[in-house]
Amino acid sequence: MIIIPAIDIKDGKCVRLSQGDFDRVTVYADNPVETAQKWEQKGAQLIHVVDLDGSVAGTPKNAQTILRLARAINVPIQVGGGIRDMETISFYLQNSVSAVILGTAALQNKEIIHKAVASYPAKIILGIDALDGKVSIQGWTQKTKENAVDLARRFENSALKAIVYTDIKRDGMGTGVNTDATRVLAEATDIPVIASGGVASIKDIQKLREIESCGIHGVIIGRALYTGAICLEEAISEAAKPLK
Repeated sequence: MIIIPAIDIKDGKCVRLSQGDFDRVTVYADNPVETAQKWEQKGAQLIHVVDLDGSVAGTPKNAQTILRLARAINVPIQVGGGIRDMETISFYLQNSVSAVILGTAALQNKEIIHKAVASYPAKIILGIDALDGKVSIQGWTQKTKENAVDLARRFENSALKAIVYTDIKRDGMGTGVNTDATRVLAEATDIPVIASGGVASIKDIQKLREIESCGIHGVIIGRALYTGAICLEEAISEAAKPLK
């Protein structure tokens, strides 16, 4: 299981939201590029980057900042937010981005997932953001009746790189990762799952290690790294320990 630091970008700055609420935003750094360099120096193997403005607008809004970030480090990055068409997918993947995350597009245009995977094997990630088990889209501003597990199963044979599963209710709250819901999703599909939302301490890493065999590929950590509640080096060390 790998530890993946998160960099959420709003208005060109590195921020964190509480439960995806754009009215509850905390700015942690003015320069996302420097933040990425810091995580690289501390041993990150992969960095999760989200264009928050783009996720609501439906088109990239911080693309140039993201490309500068990607080119400033040697660590691969996965990018989400405002990626709704093949043109945007190609733009990122042909410009130093290792993988793109499609969330809203998976519901609004299901065929784009299959087309994207065919064009860019092992570079497409499905983003499932759920509130009480139901998928939310448009930067979490629009709730749907779609069940998270059903959405994952729909793309079971599409050769996706991974699924990023985020529990919206816990995201940015430091209340602990939702291991139960993450396990249920991981057991329901053969696609590797990346957990996200609510990671608060090393104990959350340990809890995820206990269900790693279900198909947990990694965990995204945001606010806890920025506040110092979790030390990145310690989290990476914990995740690398042999399973008992």
